[in-house]
Amino acid sequence: MAERYSAREAVTALADDATFAELPVLARRPKPDGPLGWPGYDASRARATERTGEQESVVCGTARVGGTRAVLIAFEFGFLGGSLGEGTGDRLEAAYAYARERRFPVVPLVATGGSRMQEGMRALTQLQRVARESALTREAGLAQVAVLRDPTTGGGWATLGAGADVVLALPGAQVGFAGSRVRPADADPAAYTAEAQLAAGAADAVVRPEELRETLGRWLRLLTCPSTTPAPPPGALGETAVLPVTGWDAVRRARSPRRPRATAYLDAYFTDRVAISGDRCGGTDPDGMQCGFGTHEGRTVAYAAQTGTATRPAGYRTAARLIRLADRLGIPVLTLVDTPGAANDAEAERQGAGAAIADVFAAVAGARTPVTTLVIGEGGSGGALALAAPGNTWATPDSYFSVIAPELAAAILKRPPREVEATADQLRIRPQDLVELGVIRGTVGGEFG
Repeated sequence: MAERYSAREAVTALADDATFAELPVLARRPKPDGPLGWPGYDASRARATERTGEQESVVCGTARVGGTRAVLIAFEFGFLGGSLGEGTGDRLEAAYAYARERRFPVVPLVATGGSRMQEGMRALTQLQRVARESALTREAGLAQVAVLRDPTTGGGWATLGAGADVVLALPGAQVGFAGSRVRPADADPAAYTAEAQLAAGAADAVVRPEELRETLGRWLRLLTCPSTTPAPPPGALGETAVLPVTGWDAVRRARSPRRPRATAYLDAYFTDRVAISGDRCGGTDPDGMQCGFGTHEGRTVAYAAQTGTATRPAGYRTAARLIRLADRLGIPVLTLVDTPGAANDAEAERQGAGAAIADVFAAVAGARTPVTTLVIGEGGSGGALALAAPGNTWATPDSYFSVIAPELAAAILKRPPREVEATADQLRIRPQDLVELGVIRGTVGGEFG
């Protein structure tokens, strides 16, 4: 179990010194023992106030975190388990409205057991209010970064937590829709943790408390820096700038284990970067896709980079999530293409490979923010093309792009293995061929564009 901080302790730990200002509270006219007339409810609230010093289960205000002004929503678990009631909904609605009016990002610091039973369905419907405020804030192009404290369960997880653009969690925090008292008796408790949610693609990172202020500040800075200028393509990092002589030479160079991969390109391109993780559908593809936001020449650029392996469905869904988030926030996108193709095993089909690839095609096609693509290695069929920006795709000298791998093309055409190299030439897959065919804009040299 993670250490439990009060709402104000959580704010103090994250906010820049002396920058937190609590938002005014508009209290609704109280009803005796709440909307249901629940016997003893007023007394329970009074004891919670005496114990915590708070009048409700959330404290809302503005503060700078790492220099970026944001609206902070801090849950007080000591106040009736951080539960959501009508008064909570009032405060949340006001906080989100204030954020939209001032164009501030929203940071929920979640620690809740769910909806308040003493208010019945009136409490549960607060989740609809929260969902609407979150949706309006999303439509306004403002970022939402959630911090999952202990515990984050029930409707608070299913709205403020899981509904955020970026989800950070404290180590050991209990995170799950089902709280400890309502889940099946034989349920594995390890499944209801921050670490399990990270592994399942529902959280982006587990961050130690002493690193949270810096990490959150970096995220807020990157997500609040829109730009309409396309990201320039990176320069080539290969050993030679000479273009391949034959199609098979292009394939051989792209498949070389010595060729720089995505990590090398991202390290050279960005001065700092943070990663998102997971497709929010139960999957991750850390070996096949890297996604996140970074700083290039003083401005934010989002990236989705294939790593040279067959991309899994979760990787495509994560890339689509990244592109859509960048599009909403007005941040240009850089994609790096490098895959022999989409994963085509039986498990990939069961995980929805076709739908996942279609989702990336749709995200790129529908993006209003500029997208730039660099092919840095293998460009294997539709699994590579899905990430490519129409009209703004570039290639390095040690790359190729093909409708199908030459070996597979020869097999389909019933050609013997000795004709694979000639088939590669016929496919016209070299970077210079792609320029001539109008598939890409050009090739890149050794300097950043």
